[in-house]
Amino acid sequence: MKKVEMPKMGDTMEEGKILHWIKKEGDPVKKGEMLAEVETDKVNIEIEAFASGTLRKILVSEGNSAPIGAAIALIGAADEPLSENTGGNGATKTPATREPGEHSPGNAQSVPAQVLSSTVAAPTPGKGGRIFISPIARRIAQEHRLDYATLQGTGPNGRIIKMDVEAALSRLQPVVTAMPEAVGVAGAQPVPPQALPISSTEPIMASIDTGEVVEIPLTAMRRTIARRLSQSMQTAPHFYVTSVIDTDKLAALRQQINEYAATDPSPVKVSFNDLIVKAVARALVRIPQVNVSFAEDRILQKKQVHIGVAVALEQGLIVPVLRNADQRGILDIAREARRLSEAAREGKLRPEDFSGGTFTVSNLGMFDVDSFTAVINAPESAILAVGSITPTPVVVDGQVVVRNRMKVTLSADHRAIDGAMAARFLQEVKRLLEEPFGLIL
Repeated sequence: MKKVEMPKMGDTMEEGKILHWIKKEGDPVKKGEMLAEVETDKVNIEIEAFASGTLRKILVSEGNSAPIGAAIALIGAADEPLSENTGGNGATKTPATREPGEHSPGNAQSVPAQVLSSTVAAPTPGKGGRIFISPIARRIAQEHRLDYATLQGTGPNGRIIKMDVEAALSRLQPVVTAMPEAVGVAGAQPVPPQALPISSTEPIMASIDTGEVVEIPLTAMRRTIARRLSQSMQTAPHFYVTSVIDTDKLAALRQQINEYAATDPSPVKVSFNDLIVKAVARALVRIPQVNVSFAEDRILQKKQVHIGVAVALEQGLIVPVLRNADQRGILDIAREARRLSEAAREGKLRPEDFSGGTFTVSNLGMFDVDSFTAVINAPESAILAVGSITPTPVVVDGQVVVRNRMKVTLSADHRAIDGAMAARFLQEVKRLLEEPFGLIL
């Protein structure tokens, strides 16, 4: 009998939540087939079987969580006997798995599930009774405790997509916010339970308007962001170095590249951020002392250059990783950056897409932000914050002229990087961006 263990799917992952078992007990399983859909602190992802046989026992049921390395199922021969000790292995019950009649402290009794037949039609289940729903739509529905089994999907083949969930939530918002007594606030009239299409075993966890504030429950991603960034600020002594970069030549090079890329069989539009990523990757190769992590009694200098590019999602911030950025051409960087950004927004990132970064670039220039400081994405030791490109009067050869300028600020961990080294790194980034022809050589 072989154990299926909860895999580690990211540097920060500590546990995973089983959202859906694709295979059921008694089903034949081939090595490489998808077994279950798992929610991590960053993405939802399907895990595969690493052995062939029969799925004899599911140890962690849907809706429950288990730490990495814990057994979640058993695969063996169809006639192989199960041992008596086949219970769960560290699985933890989440609110989604409370038994009927079980309540969370401080919450009112759970509300029976009902379907608003006048506004929502139930979808037709897919093969094996599975309801097809995109990962991001499932996540949003679960965060708001919305029973997505009551929704009619408008995606391909009836798949429930993000827009369907948001439309349902917009219809429910006036009802949900009218129930402050559900979280212990007195003075409101109860709403008939048949008006709420939520799970019968779920306390109401949507945003609650108390009259003075709106209480918004933290998502798993937001909790992880809060924990990790607090740890980073508390453990890593940050210091900041800012440089101003002239971008006129960079803009001209970008225009030339995009004119060429438009005729490519796979056209792609190169952004300023793609060029910045390329410059940072080159600078890290030339100054590897910045491409490091601090490890208490030693410094780990990374041989690979994997650049994380911060992407803002509705649920929070995620940092997909552009691997081996120093070995990629500019068009390749642009294509991979687009793929990662789209996968992040669609909830389709793979574990290798958001783990193993050695340096991060965070760009808020598109939001008309002049400059800012970013929190280091541990275990990395530095992050570059990029502001907007702004026409600025400057003195050139004794004359006042208007040039396009961009401020970048390096946040560095002083345990691993000294001020002079950080300044040298920024000088190299500045040189590459102000004389950008070197980026394509």
